[in-house]
Amino acid sequence: MNLLTAIVFLPMLGAVACLVVPKNLVRQVAVLSSAATLGLSLWLFPTFLGGGGSDATAIFGTSYGTLHHVIRLPWIMGDSFSIEFFLGVDGLAFPLVVLTTLVSFLACLASWNFNSWKVNKGIRAYFFLFLLLETGMLGVFVALDFFLFYIFWEVMLLPMYFLIGVWGGERKEYAAIKFFLFTLAGSVLMLVALVAMFFYSGDAIAAAGGSVASGYLEGVMLQHGTFDLIELATCPTIQSYFASGSTLFLGMKFATVMFMFLFIGFAIKLPIFPFHTWLPDAHVQAPTPVSMILAGVLLKMGGYGFLRLCYPIFPTGGEVWAYVLACVGVISIIYGGLCALAQTDFKRLVAYSSVSHMGFVLLGIAVMTKAGFQGAMFQMIAHGISSPMCFFLVGVIYDRAHHREINRFGGLWLTMPRYGTMATIGFFASLGLPGMCGFIGEVWVLLGTFDAGAKYPWAYPLAIIAAASVILTAAYILWLIRRVYLGKEREEYKGYLDVSGRETFILASLAVLCIALGIFPTQTVFNFTNGTLDLMLQQVTNAIAMVSQSAVSGGLIG
Repeated sequence: MNLLTAIVFLPMLGAVACLVVPKNLVRQVAVLSSAATLGLSLWLFPTFLGGGGSDATAIFGTSYGTLHHVIRLPWIMGDSFSIEFFLGVDGLAFPLVVLTTLVSFLACLASWNFNSWKVNKGIRAYFFLFLLLETGMLGVFVALDFFLFYIFWEVMLLPMYFLIGVWGGERKEYAAIKFFLFTLAGSVLMLVALVAMFFYSGDAIAAAGGSVASGYLEGVMLQHGTFDLIELATCPTIQSYFASGSTLFLGMKFATVMFMFLFIGFAIKLPIFPFHTWLPDAHVQAPTPVSMILAGVLLKMGGYGFLRLCYPIFPTGGEVWAYVLACVGVISIIYGGLCALAQTDFKRLVAYSSVSHMGFVLLGIAVMTKAGFQGAMFQMIAHGISSPMCFFLVGVIYDRAHHREINRFGGLWLTMPRYGTMATIGFFASLGLPGMCGFIGEVWVLLGTFDAGAKYPWAYPLAIIAAASVILTAAYILWLIRRVYLGKEREEYKGYLDVSGRETFILASLAVLCIALGIFPTQTVFNFTNGTLDLMLQQVTNAIAMVSQSAVSGGLIG
């Protein structure tokens, strides 16, 4: 037991408690559990405030980056394999862990009016699944054994399926099944990659003489394949074998195929065009708190998967697919913005805006520059704050009006001044207004894409197109604000109560973060993430250079 295991499994204990406490105490137990988990995650800050996120001295003594609060225990052991309970947190995982606990706590508070929902039964099951989902999400961000990572990834799938399918809107079954099938398809590709990487890493060790020194555990010898994500990314023997032009899978280069298998699995979760179609339906049908979780945390798992698995383990795959992925990122930006412009459903508009914003994440990662990686990471955190706020704003007015038709609203700022003020902050943050969180990530991605032009000439036109797309974002956000919040006060909404104390707390917490991240990006995000990201990018760059040099000399073919 250490701090990370407590953070990961405390929500599960709370979930079990929700099944046994008196029914009138279930909400209190759920909120206390999520609040305690948030408090524990904040205990990680002292480690990183001292520069832990930027310390290059050691994950067990190598240049991969520092892992903190590591726990590593044998789990499922055999003669030809070993699966470990291996958790650790670095500058990549830390902000996402805190984001997960924060959004989960606020979403749990947003679930407080459970008894006013159309489906007013099953409160035990709802909060049990809600807290189980939080455990799955946290486990994904801190698991460093691929098998364990996959278990947490699958643990997260079923609770979300039932949360949408049981407590959702009129087409909840359709949306839940669509979400399940899309995510399951990605999971199958990930499982294929998991098994292939284990056996091929074993082949690499066998080709090296039957055992090889570990890449980061001094004095440890690998005897067979490994599920260790850090080992897969750092062991020179394994990396060289994966990148070799003679290492094939289904008749194609192993690194290229495995990169794409993993990429598709994570792209479905991100999601990006053309894997995005489950997202609007899931958001529209999901209850407001579940939409907050879906937008604030689940989408970030796709970007995290790119940075944790795809690029460190298969850097040459990223090089091969760079142009294609960058183009897909720009298409997602434009497509999401155009679809958002066409919506008259309040919640569906916010859902399509997520497709556009996640396109920036893919573009920043695909160009493989320092500013691109940093901007993509910042964009994930910023969107994880602004998007749940926007979905909660939709939920607040839906609870009162019982519809989401944009053209039927108007003048809500006069009727609900506190709500209108918070809405302006949330949607301007989503727009990317300078001084707010949405601005920094997009600008960094664009700068990183321009930087990539020195290596990839195609990066310049893509950067220009992506920069021009901000006009679309401004168009649908300003169009939304004018029709919903400005204009004359409508008679049918005059009696609506302004946001309650609970609703104000949720919105104010997110609003403060939207502004803080925009004004102090270095102190709130970059100080914690850039050290790990820079080391990761350096490793990726070195691996690509090594393969290119070997190809020139007639050795490996990248």
